[in-house]
Amino acid sequence: MKIYADSHLRRTRQLVGDLVLVLWVVLWVKVALVVRDATLALAAPGREIADAGGGLAGTLRDAGTAVQGIPLVGDGISKPFAGAGDAADQIAAAGTAQVAAVEHLAMWLAIAVAAIPILVLALVYLPFRWRFAREATAGQRFIDSTADLHLFALRAMANQPMRRLAAISDDPAGEWMRGNEAVIHRLAVLELQDAGLAPPPGR
Repeated sequence: MKIYADSHLRRTRQLVGDLVLVLWVVLWVKVALVVRDATLALAAPGREIADAGGGLAGTLRDAGTAVQGIPLVGDGISKPFAGAGDAADQIAAAGTAQVAAVEHLAMWLAIAVAAIPILVLALVYLPFRWRFAREATAGQRFIDSTADLHLFALRAMANQPMRRLAAISDDPAGEWMRGNEAVIHRLAVLELQDAGLAPPPGR
């Protein structure tokens, strides 16, 4: 797979573009982590409620157990403590649920913050890079010798704008048919440059 062009200028542009994409991803991942941490801070009251509710439930049950041993009235007195302990458990569960909700919100918010800008740039940039890699890889297979320049010269006459063809020759098709190597080389170079390839060695 040919990822970068042979020409120095185009290869540099591709490297810069790839670097910008990587830095863009790193930037938004860091922003997403900041957003996640800021959102997780909202879970602090829920944790306090859960801790307080759990501690209160334990204290109430301990108290119920302590008074349960009182003769005659112990069982009756301990029941309210057990009920209050259950209520405290519900408070702790509510705090735990709040923490879980905030953690889910933080996760999805971080994903959204990072994914949207990353995907926007990737969907714009990566198709161009993939198209180049695919075309350059396919074209590289044909550059084995100077004879392959005829193929690229022919493609140039089919693909290149008329003004670029006219800058090379007033009759590029005729020169190609007559085997004018200088014109064929210049036509092939036009097409090779668009594909990000260099002519074969020796030309």
